[in-house]
Amino acid sequence: MANELSKDLIRGHTDAIVLNLLSQGDSYGYRIVQDIKQRTKGQYTLNEATLYTVFRRLGKAGLVESYYGDESQGGRRKYYSLTPLGQERLTAEKEAWAFARQMINELMGDKDE
Repeated sequence: MANELSKDLIRGHTDAIVLNLLSQGDSYGYRIVQDIKQRTKGQYTLNEATLYTVFRRLGKAGLVESYYGDESQGGRRKYYSLTPLGQERLTAEKEAWAFARQMINELMGDKDE
């Protein structure tokens, strides 16, 4: 049950997670799915359909932009990049997460700590 609760908590931060990954460089859907899987050692996966919903939401908000790569083999990939507004949102999300983490640690920790 704890694992399911943790996954629900992560799902609530999917936008921030995607923004953070894009802050490290432009990327495309499949690569981001693989990055999340690798970083969590397979304990959390994000399906591509959900990710593309996130991309649409972030795009409408002006937080990411997309463009097509110029791959010479196979289909052209659609890449996503962080906008300046997206970087501002990411900074705010990281600050909010740091505060929430501190408060949860205070509330969930032992009283004598």
